[in-house]
Amino acid sequence: MIGSSDTGVMSGAVIYIKKDLKITDVEIEVIVGIINLYALFGAAAAGRTSDWIGRRYTIVCAAGIFFAGALLMGLATNYAFLMVGRFVAGVGVGYALMIAPVYTAELAPSASRGFLTSLPEVFINFGVLLGYVSNYAFSKLPTQLGWRLMLGIGAVPSVFLAVGGLVMPESPRWLIMQGRLGDAKKVLYKISDSKEDAQLRFADIKEAVGIPESCNDDVVQRPKRSRGEDVWRELLLRPTPSVRHILIAVIGIHFFQQSSGIDAVVLYSPRIFEKAGIKDDTDKLLATMAVGFTKTTFVLVATFLLDRIGRRPLLLTSCGGMILSLIGLAVGLTIVNHSDHNITWAIALCITTVLSMVGFFSIGMGPIAWVYSSEIFPLKLRAQGCSIGVAVNRVVSGVIGMTFISLYKAMTIGGAFFMFTGIASVAWVFFYTLLPETQGRTLEEMETLFGTYFKWRSTMKNLENKKEDDDGETNTQT
Repeated sequence: MIGSSDTGVMSGAVIYIKKDLKITDVEIEVIVGIINLYALFGAAAAGRTSDWIGRRYTIVCAAGIFFAGALLMGLATNYAFLMVGRFVAGVGVGYALMIAPVYTAELAPSASRGFLTSLPEVFINFGVLLGYVSNYAFSKLPTQLGWRLMLGIGAVPSVFLAVGGLVMPESPRWLIMQGRLGDAKKVLYKISDSKEDAQLRFADIKEAVGIPESCNDDVVQRPKRSRGEDVWRELLLRPTPSVRHILIAVIGIHFFQQSSGIDAVVLYSPRIFEKAGIKDDTDKLLATMAVGFTKTTFVLVATFLLDRIGRRPLLLTSCGGMILSLIGLAVGLTIVNHSDHNITWAIALCITTVLSMVGFFSIGMGPIAWVYSSEIFPLKLRAQGCSIGVAVNRVVSGVIGMTFISLYKAMTIGGAFFMFTGIASVAWVFFYTLLPETQGRTLEEMETLFGTYFKWRSTMKNLENKKEDDDGETNTQT
């Protein structure tokens, strides 16, 4: 996905940007983390844009914006110019982060929605890995040229995304919201497992949108939607218990995904490895490439497990593994920092726990935050609801990115990771108590799972009992 390679690139590029532009650590924090705050502008606009021009063309729009931002960063002559490029690229990232999981969730059949909706996370991690590889490849060039190529080459993936967006089908749910039933039916026949499955999905979406079951016209008049005030009113001012529970779940999962410290590791891995005792720049970049390889490998594993095992088991395992890894990393870094000579086993512990942390993150918390938040909102609220999740995600990521150096200088780098351990522990409790399982449910069924907060298990049991009773009645009539 666009913007993903930037995350990997920036972790290594700042080594050479600092040398070339002679900037301070505070300026490094700002240039690394600010793109996440700039992404808020894109995320805020993407919900309305996707409801207006469609999911598909919003993806093309995101690619075009990031293309311009990557070129600006690659051509930057000073710190201010670089910040302009970061702003434009950040808007593109915000668009992409909001629309990619929504589009995929709305196209995917329920049986394979976890796999398909997690694919953007696969491409994110692949992009991070490519960013790390490009850092190593361009690090041999002259300093003033190397970092510019590292950042500028990020324009290439956006071209492929834009071309792909032009040939992909439109979301059938968006088409039905526009009253284009004939076009939606054609898309559903192409992407569903069978004709019967397509007809069932078509009927469910029509019911969710409020179109009578008897209506089979290719085009129907839909009432003009307001400028979004009613959507925001239902989301924030007068939400139903179900919507409020969904909103808490989405905000929580995105907050904890970032506040548990993953971006501190991904963005500042060369510094972490330096603190762990690796001093050579090339060795730091090689170790960082191992981080990218681990993330990509484990997120691929997650894509195949999401629809087989479910969201909750992977999420809880992921968070638990991160807690153990963060404890090990915090202990290792504390020992290294309090020693006046290299302790081989402590350095090995730091490297191992960094890799295990990103591995555990990628098998659960990484992809599931996007899968879960894109599938649980009601159709009318989905675009704007997901944009709230993206906003929380980017704010927390931006705060971590813009404060991590100052944080570890104030409380030691080991202390910073002990803090992340505490946050991850709270996250595990939140996930266990408040997030119901969504595996195998259609998007139109999701709202019924929420609304009882800590009693969601009883709700699920009642729904299962009702489903069994309905199936029994159907069999009796047959």
